[in-house]
Amino acid sequence: MEKTLGVVMDPIQSINFYKDTTLSILLAAQDQGFNLFYMEQQDLFLENGAPFAEVRPLRVINNPDGWYELDQASAVPLNELDVVIMRKDPPFDSEFIYSTYMWEAAEKLGTLVVNKPQSLRDCNEKVFATEFPQCTPPLLVSRSIKRLTHFLEEHQDVVFKPLDGMGGASIFRVKAEDQNLNVILETLTRFGNQTIMAQKYLPEITDGDKRVLVVDGEVIPFCLARIPTGNDFRGNLAAGGQGEVRPLSERDQWIAEQVAPSLVERGLLFVGLDIIGDYLTEINVTSPTCVQEIDRAQNTAIGEKLIAAICRRIAWHVRWFFVFNLFLINRGFIL
Repeated sequence: MEKTLGVVMDPIQSINFYKDTTLSILLAAQDQGFNLFYMEQQDLFLENGAPFAEVRPLRVINNPDGWYELDQASAVPLNELDVVIMRKDPPFDSEFIYSTYMWEAAEKLGTLVVNKPQSLRDCNEKVFATEFPQCTPPLLVSRSIKRLTHFLEEHQDVVFKPLDGMGGASIFRVKAEDQNLNVILETLTRFGNQTIMAQKYLPEITDGDKRVLVVDGEVIPFCLARIPTGNDFRGNLAAGGQGEVRPLSERDQWIAEQVAPSLVERGLLFVGLDIIGDYLTEINVTSPTCVQEIDRAQNTAIGEKLIAAICRRIAWHVRWFFVFNLFLINRGFIL
């Protein structure tokens, strides 16, 4: 029986062949016999309550000179796909939320959506980490300039960041008595109208911002440490950080094991944890990266692990959907 996988992603022609995690996942899915279908966020739509997308059959190729082939587009019901993988990069904005409604409509009709749409809405990548206070550094989530200023006075060296960004964008390190404090907080909070996060600055960032990947509750035993370069305190690769693959420390493993059960419970099959020193700083649920770098160094086959987890979930999903509909038929709700 043929299996179908749809992917929602940023333009495939613009990805970095040597680093793109979505490409690794698609290659693994294709190797496992999935027929692939490509769509971008603007291709999704609801018609009379039914979820559709303008999709294009996709073939991926492990070749840096040409890594994809696309056929003609056609509109198909999303529930005709066995699984849809959401790989659209942030920002997490209103359009992203609207998309989750469409994925959720497909989910209700039997399609497996990775990651679960409700959890994509519920689990803000910065705020979600606050559910594990035993793992996080001192932090504050607020839009009060007065309260944020007091947090800086208490901790002396602080990182301020928006709740909906990615790649290190708009992140500020501020020390006590910094003359730019007011303008930084006014800009980030939009004069007290937008909530942000403050975290105590962790000097261990100089040794790397570690990306730890979790696949269906399984902690990958190696991480990518993203090390700042020059005078920039940010380790994000998008901000110029350099990557180094390392085994997890005991503390890294402990943090990941604290979080993993909640990820499984929420239907978050593929997640990236950010750890600086001994502290969890973010939980990335929308479009985690760093698979290729870790795979190349340690042959971890992370894409294959994710596709295996998806196949298990599809089998369970089909059984559950069949039993549920049989129950409805027996009760006379479906004729």
